Amino acid sequence: MNATGNTILITGGGSGIGRALAHRFHDLSNRVIVAGRRPEALDETVAGRKGMAFLVLDVGDPANIAAFTARILTEHPDLNVLINNAGIMRAEDLTAERDLADAEATIVTNLLGPIRLTNALVSHLARAPDAAIVNVSSGLAFVPLTSTPTYSATKAAIHSYTVSLRQQLRGRIEVIELVPPAIQTGLTPGQANNSDYMQLGVFVEEAMVLFKQQPTPVEICVDRVGFLRHAEAEGRFDRAVAMLNAR
Repeated sequence: MNATGNTILITGGGSGIGRALAHRFHDLSNRVIVAGRRPEALDETVAGRKGMAFLVLDVGDPANIAAFTARILTEHPDLNVLINNAGIMRAEDLTAERDLADAEATIVTNLLGPIRLTNALVSHLARAPDAAIVNVSSGLAFVPLTSTPTYSATKAAIHSYTVSLRQQLRGRIEVIELVPPAIQTGLTPGQANNSDYMQLGVFVEEAMVLFKQQPTPVEICVDRVGFLRHAEAEGRFDRAVAMLNAR
């Protein structure tokens, strides 16, 4: 993936990892479009930054994705990079029958959303020069946080889907997986101030070093996520599950 000279769409760009990536890529002379459900947050992301724009998008709504796709390809026909970053994370108690609204919303946002948006844009991207798709998974794709079971499952699914996408698009669109560890963001209550989590700025700076490598790694894994990413391959999966969930 080229680090500069792109037109990049980033979902979930109103806060957290999405906003931080948007700013770093914009600093590298990319045109960046951020998308999300909250226009006020998106406006804050692009404020004072020439060459950045925002469009409202609900990745959980197929009709909205269709309308959004038509608009972005009209307004930004040189789009060549898609970063599927939008996601939600909710705690769930699996020990008794419950309302499945949180689980269903998580699947729609974290899994169906990226699948639908990628599907809507893949034909365009296949014709674009130096095209790339970046799917944001999680260290929890490889070792689940049992208090957020559906979130962990959707990220495991995104990892698997990304492997298949990479194989099918080989030679036409570069497919990259960004694998964050626990980051200080507003994804869940109290997370932004959790001293056990990696600082957002530190994470993004380390990730951008990897994005700039040529060739770009197929997985962008900062050092801190290695404990989870390689747990099974290194024969310590059960220990990693126990340690992660002892918190």
